[in-house]
Amino acid sequence: MTEAHWTIDQALAWARHTLAGAYVSEPLDASILLAFALDVDRAVLIAHPERAITPDQAERYRDLITRRAAGEPVPYLTGARGFYHLNFYVTPDVLIPRPETEHLIEAALVWGRDRAGLRIADVGTGSGAIAITLARHLPGSRVWAVDVSAAALDVARNNASRHGVADRIAFVLGDLLEPAITAGQRFDLIAANLPYIPSAELDTLEVVKHEPRLALDGGADGLDVIRRLLDQASRVLADEGLILLECAAGQGERVAALSRAAFPDAAVDVIPDLAGHDRVVRIIHHKDTKNTEKD
Repeated sequence: MTEAHWTIDQALAWARHTLAGAYVSEPLDASILLAFALDVDRAVLIAHPERAITPDQAERYRDLITRRAAGEPVPYLTGARGFYHLNFYVTPDVLIPRPETEHLIEAALVWGRDRAGLRIADVGTGSGAIAITLARHLPGSRVWAVDVSAAALDVARNNASRHGVADRIAFVLGDLLEPAITAGQRFDLIAANLPYIPSAELDTLEVVKHEPRLALDGGADGLDVIRRLLDQASRVLADEGLILLECAAGQGERVAALSRAAFPDAAVDVIPDLAGHDRVVRIIHHKDTKNTEKD
């Protein structure tokens, strides 16, 4: 049967055959993209496998699967990615939010839930996933979402409007914390998922073919951008403030050492992900009391 006369079941069979062996997620990709092409819930595909699809829908689905077979990520094809129970609009201008970053969110919420009126900076906001999720779960907070990419900030603004928190987030174009330093801003919490892949490794990775290189390239050892952030952070972090930095597996102790050098009086530790790999470096800044002690 030609694609012009496909049923749902036949379309899925063709897609799975086309994607076979290319991706572990192949069966799921096939169903997500068909539901998107038909503008239906995936449950409809299961409930009505015999339903015929129109020639236009078949053509759209064939294009989506062809692009997926060429390596284009599913979230860019559908314009959507789930993160911490929210759905985010994404484009090739922003890094696709990853489940690993939810460990940073959890650490922020454990620390912040009993603190009122938090001032938060999400540095390198991209899609706005961190800024928006924290704004949603810490309702008294005010957030600065900073990015060097104007196109990324447009995506983040869109997401903030979708999730009803645009009035509590300032979207700031600039390099890391430089705009905050210039404006004299102070923050109780600085969160950042910055580029941490060594430059020499980038061209060996599939991710760089589709996601923005700017959001991936961490310099010679992967830590150049994190170093710059730590140097700036001491000028804007409030007393008793918190910094959370996402890092790659195996980078935790190096980032922790950089953090201790930048904040000698801070408590620094590494939070692992569910697989036990380094994922988030936590810096809890303590007020320096050396000059306040009585003789």
